[in-house]
Amino acid sequence: VSSLRTSICFSLNEAPGVLFKALSVFALRDIDLTKIESRPMRTNPVIESRSGRQFNFLFYVDFVGSLTEEPCQNALRHLQEISPYLRVLGSYPMDTSLNVNVWNEDADPLNDLVR
Repeated sequence: VSSLRTSICFSLNEAPGVLFKALSVFALRDIDLTKIESRPMRTNPVIESRSGRQFNFLFYVDFVGSLTEEPCQNALRHLQEISPYLRVLGSYPMDTSLNVNVWNEDADPLNDLVR
């Protein structure tokens, strides 16, 4: 497992399932995503589409790995094929000093709703 994390941002054209396709480039290569955010674009934030007016988004993703790793390079090449805009913001060391599991199934309050 890599001790580096990489941050990217990208945009997508409006189409059914396009975000699924974009995130699949990482899943197909067993690359863990650690953060996903979406923000309306500063320029041209609203677009007209078949279904009316919608926000035009930039997606910010952090994943485990760096550009020196072949699976990450291949994932970004694949993402570039479906994304009109892709920018690598950088790679940096992950903080592994805490060594804690953030999510604990037993402590998940949603489990009480399911049980």
